Amino acid sequence: MRRKPIIALIYDFDGTLSPGNMQEFGFIQAVGQTPAEFWAKSDGIAKGQDASNILAYMKLMHDEARKNHIKLTREGFKKYGADIKLYEGVRDWFQNVNAYGKAHGVIIEHYINSSGLTEIIEGCPIAKEFKHIFAGSFIYDDKGVAEWPGIAVDYTGKTQYLYKIQKGIFSARDSKLVNESWADADKRISMDHMIYFGDGETDIPSMKLVSLSGGNAIAVFDPSRPGKKDAARKLLRQGRVNFITPASYTKDSRTFRLVCAIIDKIKAETELRQFSRYK
Repeated sequence: MRRKPIIALIYDFDGTLSPGNMQEFGFIQAVGQTPAEFWAKSDGIAKGQDASNILAYMKLMHDEARKNHIKLTREGFKKYGADIKLYEGVRDWFQNVNAYGKAHGVIIEHYINSSGLTEIIEGCPIAKEFKHIFAGSFIYDDKGVAEWPGIAVDYTGKTQYLYKIQKGIFSARDSKLVNESWADADKRISMDHMIYFGDGETDIPSMKLVSLSGGNAIAVFDPSRPGKKDAARKLLRQGRVNFITPASYTKDSRTFRLVCAIIDKIKAETELRQFSRYK
């Protein structure tokens, strides 16, 4: 019996599924700042210390919460996640794609690959749709309060999770299995069966890797934000992505039609490879 091909849809979060950074839907307001003020401070830390932008924002979250007598707990983060805004059609997107995949003989899996925070994403309305969430997180003390960054995911860090998805490894701390050489037949999902969605600079290495490996990288853009379409076009022109599309996920959107066409292509290529093995 032939095994059904698994197709992995891998998403950045901020700017890809949501129109803003996840910290902007409750946390920043709770510490009495505007998003512009918070991110200016975060950038100032990174520039002043020549440090990681990701670690800088995590430090700032920790410091500002303590200054405002806010305890950063897992449950607290999840509450912020519950108020995250999503692009049009995102809530129904997963059901629609899954149904299309099932009707066309493939298995669809969804993953997050984000420089944001796992704890916030886990509280958002679509968290249950993902097989796994790869993102940043904190280390917690014995009272359940965040005290130190545990995982910080930058633009190069995102690429390691593509290999983990490929091999079916879901441990964040694993550095052994992911670096072992595996035969293609032993990999759970081949990279040419990956569809990567991203919108910004932290996604470029991952989008390029997927594209070069025979998969499909899609740059999404918010048409209402000046310059975003031009930025996506630049990525397409530079060969870093295969397609660009507006950040709309309804069943009649360009994004849905595009993904359905890619699913059809992967299914057809899988069947053709079966024919080529005839003896």
